[in-house]
Amino acid sequence: MTKEAAKAKFTDVAIRAMKTDKRLQDNLEGDGFGVRVYGTGTKVFYYAYAFEGKRRFLNLGEYGVISLAEARKRHREAKGKLDRGTDPLIEKAAEKAERKRTPFIADFVTEYIDNYAKKKNRGWKEIQRALNASIVPAWGKRKITDIKRRDLVVLLDEIEKRAPIMANRTLAYTRKLFSYAVKRDVLEVNPFMGMEAPAPAKVRDRNLSFAEIKTLWANLDNSRMSDNIRRALKLILVTGQRPGEVIGMNSSEIDGNWWTIPEERSKNKQAHRVFLTPLALELIGDKDGYIFESPVINRDAAGQPLPPKPYEVRTLTHAIKENLPHSPESKVEDYLKIPHFVPHDLRRTVTSRMAEIGIFEDTIDRVQNHVSRVKSGVRKNYNHYAYDLEKQQALETWARKLVSVTAGGEAAKVIPMRRKGRN
Repeated sequence: MTKEAAKAKFTDVAIRAMKTDKRLQDNLEGDGFGVRVYGTGTKVFYYAYAFEGKRRFLNLGEYGVISLAEARKRHREAKGKLDRGTDPLIEKAAEKAERKRTPFIADFVTEYIDNYAKKKNRGWKEIQRALNASIVPAWGKRKITDIKRRDLVVLLDEIEKRAPIMANRTLAYTRKLFSYAVKRDVLEVNPFMGMEAPAPAKVRDRNLSFAEIKTLWANLDNSRMSDNIRRALKLILVTGQRPGEVIGMNSSEIDGNWWTIPEERSKNKQAHRVFLTPLALELIGDKDGYIFESPVINRDAAGQPLPPKPYEVRTLTHAIKENLPHSPESKVEDYLKIPHFVPHDLRRTVTSRMAEIGIFEDTIDRVQNHVSRVKSGVRKNYNHYAYDLEKQQALETWARKLVSVTAGGEAAKVIPMRRKGRN
């Protein structure tokens, strides 16, 4: 080490000029801040100090990887820790060990889906698809602690250009992912709390008129979709239940004219009884197991077939898109002949049209298993009447109206199919 080096302040010009014929040479500026030059040409900033009588050497970073200004900042921070009685080298080792335990985004997404989302969210598959399509490709190889608010802002800007609603969903799913990280003590705070949705929220109010119901009902039979999908879409319209609950229907849930949606399949986690009219029973048929069973055969690691599964709601959505243009520039042939809709719009249609024909709002809520005002507070704790009679009467009235609209009032011709092994 030369006197000139010890007196002079480092500059980029001076550092670039540093060379040595030895294995290494130290150049000190002052206060323990120095540059170690190796014979290979590599230059490393360091902080040389003593702690409890022992000499310490703290690597602050390689020149070229970090700037001189950043090295000075790290030196000041390390010196500040030493002044407060903390050995910065031990603290750095602890931070390094902690970082080694910190998961990468790709790994943490898997943990979140397997250990939390699958248990807490019925729509976990959609969450998994969204995170794997956006977050994992962009951040998968980065540590979760390295992700900042700005990272998500940039990512959402790109998603919004092609899919505004998906940008909003990505924000919601990512925020939940990072909230889970806080619960698991992976993060101290969620950097995305309070972040505004990138696209204006659009409240869907699409519901079909009676004229559209008549057109849809007739054209479904001539559409390019499977019989299972046609019947499932009609059954949503007949029962007013959620698409996911209808498409997952199992024969074990049906007893005579009543279908009980178990709490584990119900969105609000409340078991729900639905009266099945002759029209509903005709659409359901007499199949055992899943009524709308997917033809896809899944296999385990040994190649053995796994138990069958029902279709997913996205299959319904895709089937509609394949038969109904969803944008002016779409080249899809219009088989359904009404403005575009999604499966849940059929449930909303039932709400609107039931009200139109005079069914009370509270009864509609009970038919559709909404947690309405009358189910809250003290009345929730004391009123355990099931309202089966009211629900049955409402669904029978609705079925008669549907038959009148779709079949010209020939209600008597709707004959339920025989149901094997049921009363």
